[in-house]
Amino acid sequence: MANLTLYGLKNCDTCKKAMSALDADGHDITMVDIRADANLEQKVPMWLEAVGPDQLVNKRSTTWRGLSTEEKSEVEQGKAKDLLVANPTLIKRPVIETGADVYVGWTKDVQAVF
Repeated sequence: MANLTLYGLKNCDTCKKAMSALDADGHDITMVDIRADANLEQKVPMWLEAVGPDQLVNKRSTTWRGLSTEEKSEVEQGKAKDLLVANPTLIKRPVIETGADVYVGWTKDVQAVF
């Protein structure tokens, strides 16, 4: 099995579900706290290129609801990087890297891959 890197938050229920399921399937997982330990300056541009802002930005988060209309419009204008780096909780979780691919969230489509 490939070594997976899961970026998320330790107290995020979706991240916990993903970790449990991947672990039960025998995957070797490295958990990286998206707030404390992730190099977002490096990772966010790669993730945006891989999946795009529509998938990466969590528009249902409390953080998103607290943004100004101007900040939200930056995402629509393709300027999501700085906003995501400054507000890690805006990143939809978990972000799972396989080495070759990037998956966001723990939807049925993502679960089917693993």
